[in-house]
Amino acid sequence: MTEKTAATRERRGFLARLKRLPGWSLVPAAAVAGVVAGSVYGVLSTPEYSATSYVVVVPTDKSDPTAALGFATAYGRVAPQVAVLGDAQVWAGVPVQRLKEHVTTATSPDAPMISVTATDPKPATAVNMADGVARALVANGTHMEAGTNVKVLQFSRAVKPTAPTSPSTPLAALVGGCAGGLLGALALLVRPRRRAVEAYAPVPGPATAVVNGHTSQPETV
Repeated sequence: MTEKTAATRERRGFLARLKRLPGWSLVPAAAVAGVVAGSVYGVLSTPEYSATSYVVVVPTDKSDPTAALGFATAYGRVAPQVAVLGDAQVWAGVPVQRLKEHVTTATSPDAPMISVTATDPKPATAVNMADGVARALVANGTHMEAGTNVKVLQFSRAVKPTAPTSPSTPLAALVGGCAGGLLGALALLVRPRRRAVEAYAPVPGPATAVVNGHTSQPETV
C-alpha cells in the first residue's frame, strides 16, 4: 500500500467518524476552537496603552456659552486633520500618519470640552501624543481667537497609564469561546436537515395457482 493510498483511506475514515458525530457536538467544538484562537491572539498581540488629555473652550466677553459649545464641536472635528497635527508631531515625536491612526477626539453635547485619547504600545508615547494634539488645538485656537471670540485652553494633561487597555489573554479566550459557541449554534440552526426515509418491505401480491392447466384467480370479497 502506497503512502498516498494510506493517507486517502485515513482521511476518508476521519470524515466518516465526523459524520457519525451528533449534530450538537458542533457547538462545543466551535467554542473550544474560539477559546484557542482567542488565547493565541491574547498571547501574540502587543498590549496597547491609552492616555487622555482634555481641552476646554471658554467664551470671551464678546461671545456666549452657546458659541463656545459650537466651537468645541468644530475643534474636535478638525483635530485629526493634517493642518492641526502639523505641530503636534513635533511635540509628540511621532509622524503625522501615526497620530491620525492612533489619536481620537470626542466632544460632549452639554459641555464645551474636547477629550483627546491616544493609544500606543508605550505608555509615555501615548501621553506625548495626547498632550501634543491637545497643545496643537490650543495653539490653533489662540491664533483664531480674534475671529472666533473664544479661548481654547488645556483643561488637564494626560496621565501616564499603568495598565494596558487592550484585552488580556483570559478575556480574549473568553470572548473567543463565546463567539465560537455562538457561531457553532448558528451553523447548527441553518444547516440542512436530513429527511428520515422509512424503508418498507415490499408487500407480495395475491398468489395464483395453476389447477389442471387453468390459472385460478384470486378470490375477492
